[in-house]
Amino acid sequence: MIKQFGAIPEPVEVVWHNPNVATVSLEMGRKVAEWNACDEHLKSFAHMAVAAMVGCSWCLDFGYFQAQHKGLDLAKASQVPRWRESGVFTPLERDVMEYAEAMSTTPITVTDELSARLLEQLGPAALVELTALIGFANLSTRVNTAHGITSEGYSDACEIPLTKRPGKAGVVLK
Repeated sequence: MIKQFGAIPEPVEVVWHNPNVATVSLEMGRKVAEWNACDEHLKSFAHMAVAAMVGCSWCLDFGYFQAQHKGLDLAKASQVPRWRESGVFTPLERDVMEYAEAMSTTPITVTDELSARLLEQLGPAALVELTALIGFANLSTRVNTAHGITSEGYSDACEIPLTKRPGKAGVVLK
């Protein structure tokens, strides 16, 4: 990680206080990254939409950084925090981000109509993958936010600035 990012990312540093949790979390993240039934752009937008909604500035920052390194559309990715106001997204991309937010509310507000639209556009395998990815994004963003982990400036290396959205404070376990 030091070779790849220059330092140990703060979420790893914090979760390493419990090596069993750290090992499983990192393994889960690697396995989620291997899924390939759903388009990478859509998964990236969904994860970033969850991060923006929950207020995880670290996940938003790192997700945007990863989007650049995966060759995704930064003009769109930079607008995810304000996707409802931005005119750059397709109807499918908007449905994916709406779905991500609807899955992230309590109680969940996913509608039958939204699920049916996504099923028709993505197919069953991709919708199952997208749903599981959003669940994983909620786990990641909520753990980071509860621990008070904030942006480490990864997105500063990106050509197009990420639209900012304030994060939430929590307890820092350093």
